[in-house]
Amino acid sequence: MTIPDGWTREGDAIVRTFRFADFSGAWGFMSRAALAAERMDHHPDWRNVWNRVEVRLTTHDAGGLTEKDVALAEALNRLA
Repeated sequence: MTIPDGWTREGDAIVRTFRFADFSGAWGFMSRAALAAERMDHHPDWRNVWNRVEVRLTTHDAGGLTEKDVALAEALNRLA
């Protein structure tokens, strides 16, 4: 399984911090990302502080990293 650009493997997950110009940029990204995640029925663990969105992807019911995580990471990269 190939980890998408910008993402790092941490145990059973992949993680990335996205940075934006300001809070509105970060919030807008999260709104678009939430719609994509809902369509994919795969939801991130994430945290927002001002212009940063920290994302952690893992498939809890599979016990680790799956292609669903990679697909969502690629979608988030496109949205950013």
